[in-house]
Amino acid sequence: MATVELRFSAQPEHVRTARLVAAAVARRAGVDEAVLDEVRLAVGEACSRAVGLHRSHGITAPVSVALIEEEKAFSIEVGDGVPGPGSDPAGPGARGGAPGGPDEPESEGAEDEMGLAVISGLVDDVEVRSGAGGGTIRMSWPTALAAVRP
Repeated sequence: MATVELRFSAQPEHVRTARLVAAAVARRAGVDEAVLDEVRLAVGEACSRAVGLHRSHGITAPVSVALIEEEKAFSIEVGDGVPGPGSDPAGPGARGGAPGGPDEPESEGAEDEMGLAVISGLVDDVEVRSGAGGGTIRMSWPTALAAVRP
């Protein structure tokens, strides 16, 4: 299992670099050429979402991207440093429960939900986690090896 890790400051101009690196590593891992555009778009959405969350919550920690080559799949995990609900709902920087809640403006919640909807439309295997250390979107695609091996 090979892993490539990226960390970048929460600036929108770095999202393009993450997309390009993700596509290159996905290609090397054996992801079908026809799916690479979806990989680029999904990574762009996930990274843009993480950048937006960092900026709106005043998080200075970098956004993290892990590109994981497994035996039959290629996975990407995009992590943000914004604590999730239940970690400290009253604390500064905590994510609000519902869009428009006390910690989150309604427009920010709508953007967040739209980004997740786009990612879900592009990727069949998506998992969204949130905890005290931040949130993670994990996306997976089959590799050519998965089609060859039973």
